[in-house]
Amino acid sequence: MESKLRSALFDIQGGVPIDQVANNVHWKDFEGLVAEILVSKHFEVLRNFRMKKPTMEIDVVGKRLDVTMLIDCKHWKRMSYSNLKIIVNKQIKRAEQYIQNKKNMTVVPIIVTLYKEETSFVNGTPIVPIFQFSSFIDEFYGNLEYMNTIEK
Repeated sequence: MESKLRSALFDIQGGVPIDQVANNVHWKDFEGLVAEILVSKHFEVLRNFRMKKPTMEIDVVGKRLDVTMLIDCKHWKRMSYSNLKIIVNKQIKRAEQYIQNKKNMTVVPIIVTLYKEETSFVNGTPIVPIFQFSSFIDEFYGNLEYMNTIEK
């Protein structure tokens, strides 16, 4: 684990709000924070998962209980609804590509953002601010019916 990410995790454990810590880290470390939250919730985690033909990358893949979260991390300032829609549609395409050669799998495309956006869902895809990501995971399985799931 990189020292900046380790320092960020130490700050969070020391009581510094996660959104404040996330705001002060590099985008790669932001992805690392998302991955570490998943690990703390007992998910199997892969970072920077690459696919070929067409070339695509998923920032963080988290799997637990036969459901896989495919997460796009956005360490940006606030986004317009139209930009969120474009981001979500790209993540849905990545999810469809990811599941293409799999069997008996359910995937959920998710966007984790630095800040809370005006909308919580776009096309059934959750838009989750980093400070709510841990509680989102805690409630994830009970709310699957409300999310855009892709199954094969």
